[in-house]
Amino acid sequence: MTHALPPLPRIPAHVVALDDYADLSREHMSEGARAWLDGGAADELTLKDNRAAFARLKLKPRVLQGMHGGHTELSLFGQRFAYPVLLAPVAHQRAVHPDGELATLLGASAMGAGMVVSTQASVALEDLAQAAHAPLWFQLYMLADRARTSALLARVEAAGYQALVLTVDAPVTGVRNREQRSGFVMPDTATAVNLDAGAPAHIARPGESPLFGSPLVAAAPGWRELEWLRAQTRLPILLKGILNPDDAAQALGCGVDGIIVSNHGGRVLDGVPASIDALPGVVRAVDGAVPILLDGGIRRGTDVLKALALGAQAVLVGRPYMHALASAGPAGVAHVLHMLRTELEMAMILSGCRTLADIDQRILWQ
Repeated sequence: MTHALPPLPRIPAHVVALDDYADLSREHMSEGARAWLDGGAADELTLKDNRAAFARLKLKPRVLQGMHGGHTELSLFGQRFAYPVLLAPVAHQRAVHPDGELATLLGASAMGAGMVVSTQASVALEDLAQAAHAPLWFQLYMLADRARTSALLARVEAAGYQALVLTVDAPVTGVRNREQRSGFVMPDTATAVNLDAGAPAHIARPGESPLFGSPLVAAAPGWRELEWLRAQTRLPILLKGILNPDDAAQALGCGVDGIIVSNHGGRVLDGVPASIDALPGVVRAVDGAVPILLDGGIRRGTDVLKALALGAQAVLVGRPYMHALASAGPAGVAHVLHMLRTELEMAMILSGCRTLADIDQRILWQ
């Protein structure tokens, strides 16, 4: 549709699953914004496989298991969570709702869910911290200029954020053909307000290397920058974007506090494994040294259960809550979290799992 409708004042009765919001959001987002949000890299093979991989995993139910005192509580980095679902960092949220991240935060706080704020948020990080009533983490891109990174980090710590999520899998953007074909341009209202303008984009002249000759690639962070960051902050540092077990093992040597297994929602390098397929190898490499989280493809409580069975301590969701944000604002975000928590508890009970500690590979049909 050419003109997107405003968010609904109440949630329609027919919205009973996360995918219902994906359908409903078609009326509340422009075609270009949907291409930006829903699109993946290149031929979108990894994007599709993030969902399909969960369908390939089958559950092995148990019956007549006592459920008295059951719960979904967990602790991560000294922070209590009522259930193992967090909101993943998504940039430029005012592209789909006038209040952007503030509306998302309202929904997350109402449900007691942790939220990871993007470096490219369209609301000031300080304003979000003041409004938060649930754990708040900050997603960081390592900037080429260490002084800029230090200044941003100082703001994050002063505002009271409780963890850093360093995204490491996107030194360059992916080939976003769906977005390119749509001609989408980010609206001025969705500017990344926590960043200064920085250096202008590099444009290669005909015959020049389009990427290897750019200042961005020349200044791309390496493991040394991670060690530098570790020395700059006392906040827990999680690396987001780990698929390769070798990278996970090397990250442990640099003193990271957590790993997020992720392929960036299939938006960076097409043809890599689904996040859930990469999870077991990372779990073996880490061997319990630090918590492991997962994002990519979570649409059902059974997906959360499967991720936990394969060794994740928690999961993050991205696109589903953005669809809900566009469709129904904060209430939609809260509804997505409520549905996932409800479905997880149902799946746990039907699989014979009273607490998260009972969930392991024995509940998977192998």
